[in-house]
Amino acid sequence: MKLLLLEDDEAIRTGLAYSLENEGYAVLTAKTVKEALELICREEIDFYILDLTLPDGSGYDVCRKIKEKGNYPVIFLTAFDDEANAVMGLELGADDYISKPFRLKELMARIKSVMRRYAGEKNDAAVRVRDLVVHPAEAKVYKNGKEVELTAMEYRLLLVFLNNRGIVLSRNQILENIWDVSGDFVNDNTLTVYIKRLRNKIEEDAAGPEYIRTVRGLGYVME
Repeated sequence: MKLLLLEDDEAIRTGLAYSLENEGYAVLTAKTVKEALELICREEIDFYILDLTLPDGSGYDVCRKIKEKGNYPVIFLTAFDDEANAVMGLELGADDYISKPFRLKELMARIKSVMRRYAGEKNDAAVRVRDLVVHPAEAKVYKNGKEVELTAMEYRLLLVFLNNRGIVLSRNQILENIWDVSGDFVNDNTLTVYIKRLRNKIEEDAAGPEYIRTVRGLGYVME
């Protein structure tokens, strides 16, 4: 998932970008409204984290532009912890609001919460990856037009990869996502079994997978 971080404080911007990248996000950064607007026009961005007070304007200005482009998730960062700012941000279409200073874990939790909300709103749209088609509203998967019978955990695992296409996921990140979705305990050895079973069902050649590729030393990725 590609994320834009708009923050004029260099130390905060660098630290947050590093932490977000370690969590598996592809991060673009900007320090001014002008830079952010240029990136919005040029790049396909999935998620926005916007500082409120900037040298050449406000994060509100950027939020308006984002919402003109489409219904994309937005979280505001601000040092102003007051109701008026929070209400204005939400009225502009922001999804959440977090006041500085904050803990990194809190921000990560809020990002995941917002993404789950958007996934729920879009769960009736079919998702296609080459010959694989997933219908989230029906929890059904088709390969070359034929339904693929997946167990509940195999289906959850497939959704984790679909929701993070193009991002290399470590085994720990996959385990955290499965736990987050299901509430069931899955250990590292069990994950290996589930990935093998899922590949056997969706790949033409499970030994040479095209949908879920192994990235040696890092984890797995769905392109």
